[in-house]
Parts: sequence; C-alpha cells; structure tokens
Amino acid sequence: MKKIIILVISGTVLFYSCKKNTVEKEITSQDHLIMSVLWYQQSAEMKALYYQGFNLAKFKLNEKVVNSGTETKKAVVVDIDETMLDNSPTEAKCIETGESFTNENWIKWTSRAQAKALPGAVEFSKYAESMGVDVFYISNRSLDEHENTLKNLQSEGFAFADSNHLLLKETDSSKKSRREKVSENYEIIILIGDNLGDFSEIFDKRNQNNGFDLVEQYKNDFGDRFIVLPNPMYGAWEKPIYEFKRDLPEQEKYKLRKSKLISY
Repeated sequence: MKKIIILVISGTVLFYSCKKNTVEKEITSQDHLIMSVLWYQQSAEMKALYYQGFNLAKFKLNEKVVNSGTETKKAVVVDIDETMLDNSPTEAKCIETGESFTNENWIKWTSRAQAKALPGAVEFSKYAESMGVDVFYISNRSLDEHENTLKNLQSEGFAFADSNHLLLKETDSSKKSRREKVSENYEIIILIGDNLGDFSEIFDKRNQNNGFDLVEQYKNDFGDRFIVLPNPMYGAWEKPIYEFKRDLPEQEKYKLRKSKLISY
C-alpha cells in the first residue's frame, strides 16, 4: 500500500511538472505571431490593401506634380521593410524555431537578398520615375546590409535601386536627418511606410496612448502626403504594449499583451 501511495504521488508530481513545463514552453514561444503572419502571407485582403495604398500614392503623386508651382525636383520617400519588401519569412522562422527576433537572425535573412517585392511596390517606383519623380529608400537597416539590400531591390526590379537613393541607418534610428538630406535638393511630396516614424519625427516618441493623439492631430495628412501600409507583425506600436521596457522575459510580455486587450 505504501508503495502504491508513493507511486501515485510521484506520478501526480510528474504530471504537474510536465504540465508546468508545457505552459512555460507555450509562453516563451513566438506563437502569438501566428495569426498576424498568416494574415500577412495568406490573406487576399493584405494584397488588396497594398494595391490600394500604392494606387492612392500614384493618384496623389500625379496630383501634386500637376499642381506644383515650383521647378524644384520632386521626390517620394519610402521605407523598405514591409513597405517595398516582404520580410514575413523571418517572422515565420521565429515561430518555427520559438526564438525571439535578434539582429543575428535578421542578418541571416537579409544576407540572402531574397525578400519579395510587395504588391504594387515595383510598379509604383516605375510610375514615379515616369513622372520625373525620384524615389528614395530610407530604411533602418544597418550600413552593413547595404550591399545585400541593394542587390535585393535590384533583383526585384525597383526603379532608383542605386547607392544614391538608398539611405540606411548610421547611428540614429530616427529618419529625420536622412529626410532632411533628401530635402536639400528635392521637394518630398509623398512618404510611404508601415510605421508612423516613416513619416515624421513627431511620431518617434510615442506616449502611453500609443500616438493616437498625434494621429488625430495630423489626420488630414494620411491618404494625402502620408500613405500607411499594413503591418500587424511588429512595429513601434509594440513599445507602449510592453510599457517601453526592453528585454522583458517572454512570460512578462505574454501577461502584458493580455492585459492590454479590450473586452466587454
């Protein structure tokens, strides 16, 4: 009888131990990305939204060129990642391996120079070229990624895929100084991106309400000078979710994500 009790207790402890480990494994994985990555890769709505965004950008570009009262050269500034190129495979790899995003696994991806052009992106760059408007690619990829980024843009057939039109991050992640550099010789008529920081430095530092007040303040610029493209996978919008704390354990991130949900 004593042996039976010991076996039952041992089995119970082992069961709960395994159950606890399973829960921890679920929390430390990247499974929270599954639906957003699936939407990005598998939904026709995603494709439609990109076409819609670039169609609107072409319409506004034409309008601004025709109505321009100056001889100043015109330019469009675009972000690269999740704006012109699709990097969702690296998010899928994080889900597959259970690893969080790191610079190392990002470089492993970009060194392949295999990201596909997003719907309507190449066509828009060529339309801008046909209208006499330059396209500048301003990205927070590092300078070490310059060669492979250029190779990727060129292989996908983008217009203006050259070193003069590719401005990567040097020290400051804010894109303000690079936009100002373009503005020295060009009038920037449209900016396109998936993150508010792609449009203006006013969006770089968001408060606890995630920049909703700033969007409200500049609402008339969206769909006119600012063209926003969808990215549900990652972005600066995550920072307020995690209370602006870096390097949080995955368990803590999991709790914070759930705490920010609005239910009824």
